[in-house]
Amino acid sequence: MSHDQYENPLITRYASKEMSHLWSAQRKFSTWRKLWIALAESEQELGLPITDAQIAELKAHVDDIDFEVARGHENRLRHDVMAHVHTYGDICPSAKAIIHLGATSCFVTDNTDLILLCDALELVRSRLVGVIDSLARFAEQYRDLPCLGFTHLQPAQPTTVGKRACLWAYDLVLDLEDLEHRISLLKARSTKGTTGTQASFLKLFDGDHEKVRRLEQLVAEKIGFTECYAVTGQTYSRKVDSQIVDTLSGVAQSSHKTATDLRLLANRKEVEEPFEKEQIGSSAMAYKRNPMRSERICSLARFVMSLQSSAANTLATQWMERTLDDSANRRLVLPQAFLATDAVLILYQNVTSGLVVYPQVIAKNLGEELPFMATEDILMTAVAAGGDRQDLHEHIRQHSQAAAAVVKSEGKPNDLLKRLAEDDAFAGIDLHAAMDARQFVGRAPEQVDEFIAEVIEPIRSKYGSDAPPAEVSV
Repeated sequence: MSHDQYENPLITRYASKEMSHLWSAQRKFSTWRKLWIALAESEQELGLPITDAQIAELKAHVDDIDFEVARGHENRLRHDVMAHVHTYGDICPSAKAIIHLGATSCFVTDNTDLILLCDALELVRSRLVGVIDSLARFAEQYRDLPCLGFTHLQPAQPTTVGKRACLWAYDLVLDLEDLEHRISLLKARSTKGTTGTQASFLKLFDGDHEKVRRLEQLVAEKIGFTECYAVTGQTYSRKVDSQIVDTLSGVAQSSHKTATDLRLLANRKEVEEPFEKEQIGSSAMAYKRNPMRSERICSLARFVMSLQSSAANTLATQWMERTLDDSANRRLVLPQAFLATDAVLILYQNVTSGLVVYPQVIAKNLGEELPFMATEDILMTAVAAGGDRQDLHEHIRQHSQAAAAVVKSEGKPNDLLKRLAEDDAFAGIDLHAAMDARQFVGRAPEQVDEFIAEVIEPIRSKYGSDAPPAEVSV
C-alpha cells in the first residue's frame, strides 16, 4: 500500500466495503460490458447479423478487464468509452466488430450510472431501515421516562426520552418515503442515440420505427428496468441526479439534527453515545468522553448537504442536448454523496444501538425546572380548594420571580416549592404531589406506542429490521 499519495478517506476510513465496491472501476466497467451484451442480444433478436458465438465470446469476458491495456488505449485515443471498446475487442476478436453497434458513449455511461444509482439507493434504504428500527427500540425502552423538553433551547414542558427518539425516527421515516419514491421513478436511458433521436438505430433497422422502439424496451428489460425515460438528449436529464442528491441530503439533514441533539444531551450528561473500554476522549484531558461519533455524523452529513449545489448547478448548465462539463463533476459528486451517506448511517446505527441513558441525571435536571412548570396545576388545585384565582396567581408570580433570581444570581437550588409551602395562601395543598413529572408529559408514552404500531411496524413488516453489517473502522 502506497502512502505517498492522497487517498479518499470515504474509502479508507468511513464507508462500507459494499458501497465502495458498488462505485469501483471493476463494477463500472463490468457493467459497461453487460450493457454491450444486452445491446448485442437485443439487436440479434430483432434481426441484425450477430451470431450466438459472438455473444458467447462477449459473455465469457465480462469481468476479466485489463485496466493497464485500457489505460494505454485511453492515452492514445483520449476517449474512455472507445478505450474500453478496444480493450473488450482485444479479448473478443470475433465480436469486436459488433461491440457498441449503433450506440453513443452515453449508452454505457448513463445506463451504468442509472443501474449503480438504483443499487446504491437500495443499500442506503437498507441502512436507513436499520437505523429507524434501532431508534424505535430505544423509544420503546424509554417510552415513559420523563425528561425536560426544550424550545429555543430553553426549558419547556416535559416530554419523554422515548417520545424524543420518535421525533428522530420520524425524520428518517420521511426520508425513507422520499427514497422509495426516487427508486420507484428510476428508469433506463436505454438506446436513445447520440442526441436522443435514435437516428443511428433507425439507420441500422432500415427505417423500421417499431424495431427501434422494441430495441429500446428489450435493452431496458435486460438491464433490470421496466420503463425508459420518455425523452432524453444525449444524456438522461440531470434532473434525476439532482433529485437523488437532494434525497441523500435529506437523510444527512435528519442525521445531523439527531447527532446534534445527542451532543447537547451528552453535555447535560443525560444521554451518551457508546464509549469503548480503551477509547480515549482527549489526548490531554484524560477524563473526557467526547461524543466523537455524533460529531463525525455531523461532519460527514455537512459534506453530503454541500453536494446539493453541485448537482443543481450541473442540471442548470446542461446546454441544449448536453455539455460535457457534467462529467468530471458527476464522477466526484454521485459516488461521494453515496459513500458519505453510507458512512453517516453506519455511524448512526452504531450510536443508536448503544445509547447510554442516565435516568437519575435526567430526573435531577427536570426537577430543577419542574417547580416552575407545576405552578399552573398548583394554581388550579388551590382555586378548587376555595382560593381567589387572581390573588393566587400574583402570589405565584412573586415567588417564582424570587426563586428564579436566587437560581440565577446566587447559583442556589430552586426553592420555589419551599416558598409556596411557607405561604398561607397555599395551606393544605399537597405541593409534592404536584411534582410528579409523569403528569406533565401528556400523551407522550401513548404517542410512542401509537407511532411504533402505526408507523414502525409496517416498515418492519415490509423490510425487516436488520441493516447490512458494517463496522465503524475508526
